[in-house]
Amino acid sequence: MSNLPFGLLVDVFLIVGALFAIWKGGAPERTAAAVVLLNVAIGRSTSWWMVENRDLIWLCNDGLAALILLFVTVRFAAPWMGGMMLFFAAQFTLLAYYMVTMQPTFDYTYSLINNINWSGITWCLILGTAMAWRGRMRARRLAAAT
Repeated sequence: MSNLPFGLLVDVFLIVGALFAIWKGGAPERTAAAVVLLNVAIGRSTSWWMVENRDLIWLCNDGLAALILLFVTVRFAAPWMGGMMLFFAAQFTLLAYYMVTMQPTFDYTYSLINNINWSGITWCLILGTAMAWRGRMRARRLAAAT
């Protein structure tokens, strides 16, 4: 078994998924990938520099990312983005619950739900990118055949 923490593996998976979306995705996938990467960058930087206000900044960061993704979802009407928004809503709810109940973050339950949420966000992004890429390839083949 690896000595790497599972959260680090989830972060690497997220970055690879977002880079795949930027490389092969269309406008909705690239926008969503940029929002997710910016969200992760802000979240990671606050965990290093502003430890005392970290939870509040994470809550605002996830709420703002979900709001931006709501506008992107309405603009492009991609079904996978709805799933991505639901995972962001679950992440926001998780942080809000831990803040309201004043429980310390990073216990087993928090880590488990957090990793499931971020894995779900990544899978939504990867599957949405794959569907869009396949649709563009199919359209090119159809245009070339006619």
